[in-house]
Amino acid sequence: MPRGDKGAYTDKQKRQAEHIEEGYEKRGLSEAEAERRAWATVNAMTGGGKKSGSGRGKPVNKASAKKGGIKGAKAATKRSAAAKSASAKKSAKTARGKSKPRSSAAAKVKLRVSPQTLTTHDDQTRRALLSRF
Repeated sequence: MPRGDKGAYTDKQKRQAEHIEEGYEKRGLSEAEAERRAWATVNAMTGGGKKSGSGRGKPVNKASAKKGGIKGAKAATKRSAAAKSASAKKSAKTARGKSKPRSSAAAKVKLRVSPQTLTTHDDQTRRALLSRF
């Protein structure tokens, strides 16, 4: 296996390295340095490649990931309250925009409902129909 080959790593380890690399790039590191540090972090956490025959079963050490999380938290505390509030409002607005409108059976039924109709529907539909009155 040539040096630098990532064939012994699992898909999960590759995803972790990619995610860690993105974090380093956001902090301003070059692409090559971010990749180098990302794989070093994955190796430190998992003990290298985890595919068959490469030392499976070792426990994962999350100290390096925790260190990165602490650094991120420190960066967040430097933001002003107004900046955090604006970010939260923007997030809430985005979440509201992506939610699907609720469609109930009652919305499709006319307002006049006979008792016979109510007996033919299940409990959830019955509650929805009754809530319209």
